[in-house]
Amino acid sequence: MRSAPDTPCAAVLIDLDGTLVDTAHDIVAAANRMLDELGRAPLPFDTISGFIGKGVPNLVRRVLETAGVAQGGAESAEALFHRHYAEVNGHLGRVFPGVQAGLAALQRQGCRLACVTNKPRALAAPLLAMTGLARYLEVLVGGDSIAQMKPDPEPLRHACRLLQAEAAHSVLVGDSAVDVAAARAAGMPVFLVRYGYAGPGGVAALGADAVIDSLEDLPALLAPARRIRA
Repeated sequence: MRSAPDTPCAAVLIDLDGTLVDTAHDIVAAANRMLDELGRAPLPFDTISGFIGKGVPNLVRRVLETAGVAQGGAESAEALFHRHYAEVNGHLGRVFPGVQAGLAALQRQGCRLACVTNKPRALAAPLLAMTGLARYLEVLVGGDSIAQMKPDPEPLRHACRLLQAEAAHSVLVGDSAVDVAAARAAGMPVFLVRYGYAGPGGVAALGADAVIDSLEDLPALLAPARRIRA
């Protein structure tokens, strides 16, 4: 874990895929089921998992491009993906080690917690419920909750408004360049988990305020004695 200065914390906003839950196997299975229905061969796990993190429309588009499917069918392909993903959602994924303990510690520390994800809310909500993580989170902002998705800062600002917390006194925890860009634009610190879907090169070069091995490391980076509530 790289050291970071104490961070006053009104709220902790946390990404979902690659940060709270390892959902790559669910996503890859759904994408390959979509390709099968379109009469195409499956793509390798590493290829599809490399497209995770910028929302379903981007993932489907990249999968279609790679499989050589005409882009004119993107809308219908996206509907296929959603149908297949709803069938496998949470069946192959797993909560990353340390997540539940870290969330419980943050809750005891008094931080208000939200999940901010580019995953559609209809998929994110049941996943958080079936993994038992929903009980720690006061707010869920999905990729279709508002008009913008990360890396736009508005989903982070929207979560802060719902929690009645100032963005400058909150922190985002994620696993990718998308999370770093969103947090910087929102004016809040960003911590990245070392695992997840950062892609080639990992998280070290992405310019986060801290890199952590587990969510259990996060409470120690925050400053309970100086916590500021908006």
